[in-house]
Amino acid sequence: MSLWSRISNAFRGDRLNREIDEEMQSHIDEAIASGRDPGEARRAFGSALLVRETSHGIRVAGSLESLLADIRFGWRQLWRNKVTSLAAVLSLALGIGSCVAAFRLIDALLWRPLPISGANRLFALSRKLIGPEGKPIEDRYWSTPDFNVMRTAVKDQADLIAISDADRTDITWSTDDEIEKAHVVYVSGNMFPLFGLEPALGRLLAPADDRGPGLAPYAVLSCDYWNHRFGRDPRVLGRSVHIEDQVFEIIGVGPRDFTGTETGTVTDLFLPLSMNSLSTRNGVSWHHTFLMLKPGVNPTTTLEPLRQHLSAVSHAFETACSTCFRGATQATRDRLLNKTLVLNPAGAGISELQKEYRRYLGVLGLLVVLVLLIACVNVANMMTAQAAARAQEMALRISIGAGRRRLIQLILTQSALLALLASAVGALFAAWSAPFVLGLVNPPDTPARLDLPADGRVLLFGLALILVVVLLLGLLPALRASAVRPVAALKGGEDPHSPRRFMRVAIALQVAFCVLVLFLSSLFVTSFQRLQNRPLGFSTDRLLLLQTVAGKGQLPVVWDQTAEALRAAPGVDSVAIAGWPLLGRIKINTDVSINNGPPSPTPVFFLYISPGWLSTMKIPLIAGRDFRPEDASPGAAIVNETFAKTFFPGEDPVGRTFSRGVHHPINKIVGVTPDVPDHDLREPNRALFYMPFNPVGDNGAPTPAEFGTFVVHTKAGNPLALADSLRQLIAERRNGLRVSNVTTQLDLVRDQTIRERLIATLGGFFAAVALLLAGIGLYAVLNYSVLQRRREIGIRMAIGSSRTSIVRLVTFDSFLMIALGGCAGLVLGFGAARYVTSLFYQVKATDSEMIVLPACAILLTALLATLPAVLRALRTDPTEILRAE
Repeated sequence: MSLWSRISNAFRGDRLNREIDEEMQSHIDEAIASGRDPGEARRAFGSALLVRETSHGIRVAGSLESLLADIRFGWRQLWRNKVTSLAAVLSLALGIGSCVAAFRLIDALLWRPLPISGANRLFALSRKLIGPEGKPIEDRYWSTPDFNVMRTAVKDQADLIAISDADRTDITWSTDDEIEKAHVVYVSGNMFPLFGLEPALGRLLAPADDRGPGLAPYAVLSCDYWNHRFGRDPRVLGRSVHIEDQVFEIIGVGPRDFTGTETGTVTDLFLPLSMNSLSTRNGVSWHHTFLMLKPGVNPTTTLEPLRQHLSAVSHAFETACSTCFRGATQATRDRLLNKTLVLNPAGAGISELQKEYRRYLGVLGLLVVLVLLIACVNVANMMTAQAAARAQEMALRISIGAGRRRLIQLILTQSALLALLASAVGALFAAWSAPFVLGLVNPPDTPARLDLPADGRVLLFGLALILVVVLLLGLLPALRASAVRPVAALKGGEDPHSPRRFMRVAIALQVAFCVLVLFLSSLFVTSFQRLQNRPLGFSTDRLLLLQTVAGKGQLPVVWDQTAEALRAAPGVDSVAIAGWPLLGRIKINTDVSINNGPPSPTPVFFLYISPGWLSTMKIPLIAGRDFRPEDASPGAAIVNETFAKTFFPGEDPVGRTFSRGVHHPINKIVGVTPDVPDHDLREPNRALFYMPFNPVGDNGAPTPAEFGTFVVHTKAGNPLALADSLRQLIAERRNGLRVSNVTTQLDLVRDQTIRERLIATLGGFFAAVALLLAGIGLYAVLNYSVLQRRREIGIRMAIGSSRTSIVRLVTFDSFLMIALGGCAGLVLGFGAARYVTSLFYQVKATDSEMIVLPACAILLTALLATLPAVLRALRTDPTEILRAE
């Protein structure tokens, strides 16, 4: 009989038995019809039951049939204990769903290869050096001339590709007046061919489009942008897009799956590298450089020689470069030239999002794994209790011939049913939670965009996870159940306390994992709270920020006139101008020289502001005065406290002077302000000075400003309510100023804590889940223990044991396990915290409150979980027990 027939017969056992019986009867009838005696004919065929079993075994795949029987039996067992099964399924579903959601995020951001050919041959070039503040840093940016020299040097073994960041850029379409934001990337002409990409429409950029500065004003749309901006209109080819003062013609649309090499950002427009004005400047590093090995080149033996060759070529270029270090001191030149070139695998792309969230996602992965382990231990405890209760059933199965393999299969099948049911629920949770978590890390102005497909990679991970869960849940109970000795089990068991010992060890494990989750979560929650509550030194209330661009630039008087028009608008309280907002993405530093002395060892940051900016931001003056309309830059300056203490310790800085580097114009300090965070809430206060938003050139004439930010303090509580009218007011003036982005100062402050808020929110959630699971597990074990020891408790009460001794009898072992598990969890927590210390803000793992909080939480949970079991033990009726005896 064919294998397929044996498999199909396993699903139709009853029908097969009927067919066997009918066939046997037909043979008997045929023998009788041929003249044989009916009794003799039946005796000749033998026992009908034996014949049926023999024939059944031949016609059916026995292992499959036994598996189906185990599945039916396991399902009946789950259905019989509905409440317990439901609790187990939900516990596991939460753990499995969290793991799958975390995998989707981590895979999409860190591991998933780019949809290009040869992703495993792609590497990113970077340089490690000592930063201006004396700390090791990694420089990922390169100048185009340096890139060209290196590309020529290694062309026989590898290709170099230049790709800029996907900057959010102001663009204007030929038929529209409104500015749009689009992520624009400049790429070398060989990128699309080397990546093996084909256009969805038109053509892609080619090496010929990168032949010289300004010679190829072409643009390629990404398929995603073509879809949501133009509705896949093929007439988009030939349209013009304006970026600053350049006009680009759309020549094609990229492939559907390729969204650029910057993971987390979907590129909208690809432009030729040579169309960027920075591509001809030797000393400006502005794009990334990728190396793609040629097919057939062995990376093991080739990469290191290539790295050394590229390092030597780049070093020679920079040493000979006359403009690369212009104005830098010899010490700075030596520091910048002392770099180590590094090649990192870049098959999954590179992005700041990867850099920022790599360790946070690692913590998230650890938390979800711990929650899954707690759930598994919890359910394993339940199954152990059930296995102990079924010891006599197992003994009976062994007595009638069931092998150990069959018993293991029986228990594992039940575990698999639980895991599969939990996976179905967990898949729904993962489908919802992964996009939800991604939404939590999205700042409003630059939302992260990650593709989170539920494809084969996710499916394989889910299947592997289910296998691990099945083994964690069922392997030990299965081995214990299969090792039952029939005679001993039927007599009551060799060691009736063995299941309780296992369950107590499980409690210790569960508590250890739970305390670890609580400990890490409390560290992150406290860190977030302290960062969120850090004193700012300025007000964020009712502050609207209109980030504005001016094309080729506008004179300060134009900016001042626009600010005056905004002040006259209804609902506006005050208006000031800054070069860029506090805690925004822009930061610019410079060397500072005191009395023509040597440049400061560390750079100092600065900000252009208009008169009235300090009062609008509610930043008080400690000494001196605010800027006046006649003040210009260079000329007047206001410094913060750290600047004054650093460069004028013990002196009154008002009236003192400094310059931005040696032999530069002098700035005279006219005021001092308190320290305020200007770029990053996590960084300590640093030296900062303000200059008037009224720069003048060497001849004393005003200098045009290309961008600035109108800081508007509104009368109403919601500053965004005025955004549209103020944007329209600026556009109607037609003086070259255009609003490119609108936000509030409060949003910028909130954006600073997105990462901490994410991990604190998730940590708090998983801590609550871990506590809940631990409480359920502890309750189940204690309740089982009381039921098993009911006779002992009754006898003790009958002979005069006090209620206190009964409570101690019920809870002592469990609380001992809780104490041991708690200590183990804290030790693990200290070890884990050492690897993520850099993620904390003003929090140490050794702080007493970080230890007390998890300990109190687990103790309170334990008390609540033990209370029902204690009450049940105290309500035991000794008379009833003795009567039963």
